[in-house]
Amino acid sequence: MRESNLSEVVDLTQRYLSQLKELGEEEIFLNRDLIASLSHLRPESASDLSKFYRQIKDCQLCPLSRTRTNLVFGVGNPAAGMVLVGEAPGRDEDLQGEPFVGRAGQLLNKILKAIDFERADVYICNILKCRPPGNRDPLPDEIEACKPYLLRQLEMIKPQVILVLGRVAAQVLLKTSSDLGKLRGRIHLFGNSKLVVTYHPAALLRNPRLKRPAWEDVQLARRVYDGMEPEGADDEEISLFRPHKNI
Repeated sequence: MRESNLSEVVDLTQRYLSQLKELGEEEIFLNRDLIASLSHLRPESASDLSKFYRQIKDCQLCPLSRTRTNLVFGVGNPAAGMVLVGEAPGRDEDLQGEPFVGRAGQLLNKILKAIDFERADVYICNILKCRPPGNRDPLPDEIEACKPYLLRQLEMIKPQVILVLGRVAAQVLLKTSSDLGKLRGRIHLFGNSKLVVTYHPAALLRNPRLKRPAWEDVQLARRVYDGMEPEGADDEEISLFRPHKNI
């Protein structure tokens, strides 16, 4: 079984065990043959990502390397079925070396929980690995220098779904200049992954009116992850769903 299927196997197993518990089962026994047959599911992507981080942690390809505190590589499940991609680290992220740890990150954690994900279930990273001064938009040469790192991470993880947070990240990954409003609410294709675009959590903090459309977007991403996208949906299919929880 491919590494990209590991998270799906774990998710299905958890659901199955929960159902057994509801039926009153208190113990489950696995034979040695079954355990042996599952041993190949142990992901190598964790060690691959760690090795890749060590290779690039001292990157000097663009001037941002001279102003950063930490290279912000990414965090989460290396065999995740869903990867979240933001724009670039902010001040808190630069200090801690981890993406989405400030106020926007706290909101992102709530959004994930609302669609039944914990932060550790997904993988979170950015287009840029270093903070632009003053949190300005990334420059084209910075994107060109750093984008191969992100593409390599996605190649290692092989997610079913990529949830893109914000205009800049969406335009970079989809190679477009279209406004975010034209990109969200649709299922795009990115290699073998389905890609969904939504607003950056920081935008939701600045403008709470965006929470409702953002909630529709993340519901769409969850349904695509669960294999519940509309029949016949393609990269231009608009597919929005009614909310059932609050962010």
